[in-house]
Amino acid sequence: MHRKLVFDTSNDIILENERVLLRPLVQDDAVYLSAYVKEEPTLWKYALTPITTEQEFDQYIKTAIESRGLKTAYPFIVFDKLQKKYVGSTRFYDIQLENSSTQFGYTWYSEKTWGTGLNEHCKLLLLTYAFETIGFERVEFRADNRNKRSIAAMQKIGCTVEGILRNHLPTSDGTRRDSIVLSMLKNDWPTIKAGFLARIKKLDQNK
Repeated sequence: MHRKLVFDTSNDIILENERVLLRPLVQDDAVYLSAYVKEEPTLWKYALTPITTEQEFDQYIKTAIESRGLKTAYPFIVFDKLQKKYVGSTRFYDIQLENSSTQFGYTWYSEKTWGTGLNEHCKLLLLTYAFETIGFERVEFRADNRNKRSIAAMQKIGCTVEGILRNHLPTSDGTRRDSIVLSMLKNDWPTIKAGFLARIKKLDQNK
């Protein structure tokens, strides 16, 4: 018999290591993040809804926070200790405690963090929490199948490609996207975690 999972989205969850700090996203965080809308427009190329103005970004945050209230998601803001600034956001979503599964997504980081190990540090914290604290059996990842950079990043951390959902979702440019589905299982986590730690150690030595 599987134990009943508990993920209280009303709690303030802080995930932190020597490189990053993830804390709950709040509406006032727009002051830290909204500049990326204009400064780094390529971040939103594959967004499902348009994010081209501060107003649209405010709505993006509002929707994320509302999903936390509905207990279907848990959004974080990401603080990069190397740059000493907030650099992005990520979240648990599609939380299904009865099925012992969740998705990670809505993840974006400033282009200045790409290739610095920030994503690896964030995913290590999130996956450790998912598998070791909550006890999920499955973590799923999805992306626009055209977003090769994101797909490569997910495969690099140990995700398994499961398939393509064809013509899956409408996008901000009026077309429909194919969504690639990847996953990671609790049984795989010990091996994947060991690889994570070795890779992070190497990245941190080279920074």
